[in-house]
Amino acid sequence: MNKIKTITSVFAAGLISAAATADTVKIAYPNWSEGIAMTNLVAAILEDEMGYDVDLTQADPGVIYAALADGDQDLLLDAWLPNTHADYWDQYGDQLENLGTTFGYGVTGLVVPAYMDVESIEDLNDIADELDNKITGIGMGAGITKNTNIAIDEYDLDFTQVNSSGPAMTAALANAIENEAPIVVTGWKPHWMFGRFDLKVLTDPRGVFPIDGLRKVSRVGFSEDYPDVADFLKNFSLTEDQLLSLMLAIDESDDDALDVASDWARDNSPLVESWLPRR
Repeated sequence: MNKIKTITSVFAAGLISAAATADTVKIAYPNWSEGIAMTNLVAAILEDEMGYDVDLTQADPGVIYAALADGDQDLLLDAWLPNTHADYWDQYGDQLENLGTTFGYGVTGLVVPAYMDVESIEDLNDIADELDNKITGIGMGAGITKNTNIAIDEYDLDFTQVNSSGPAMTAALANAIENEAPIVVTGWKPHWMFGRFDLKVLTDPRGVFPIDGLRKVSRVGFSEDYPDVADFLKNFSLTEDQLLSLMLAIDESDDDALDVASDWARDNSPLVESWLPRR
């Protein structure tokens, strides 16, 4: 049985599953489009193809890294490294295992609709009034949130970052595009919004926003405890088109993300078979 929980702090005890057994894999994930997609795809494969139960927990990234380091969670499949999550890795990396990269070109930055006449972060002050001096952001614990605050200082932007969540950010973006209104958001690729909307990532001549790999990290000892799962995850990789296809399928469906991911896995069975450990 797949259980999904949402927590806001380690002390909520939501990251410690009393029901977990040796046949249960505990995966924590942030409320980000690609994290939801990759996590549910891995969960579907572990349950449908490898006979495991999977316990899913949604949390902020800092909480997840701490729980992995404490051994209370097994996996995070959406670690943006080596740059965006560098602070978390510096704090907890010695207590974690790196199981490799799923997608190698993770882009973060400031994103606007293509109809807006601005190309670079350094030009945002020219249209600050049109944007109400506001950048629509996501959660406080995200690496992109920290880097956006750095960008505001580095480019001397007359802007305030307004933090919410990934879904709230995309809802604001969709509403602006529907009305062809100006908006700037903190965005990243891969994300389904680039498949649905005509968007552009503003150029970043001062290099505030880095390029990362989307890596799989685990608690120490996970590979010894679950060698077949570790082998599967080391093989698990997705192209941008594959990941975009999965993200769009989940976002456009009213069904549970796990069910959509399971259907996607069946529709892409040769790819899934290539990831599974030799039996």
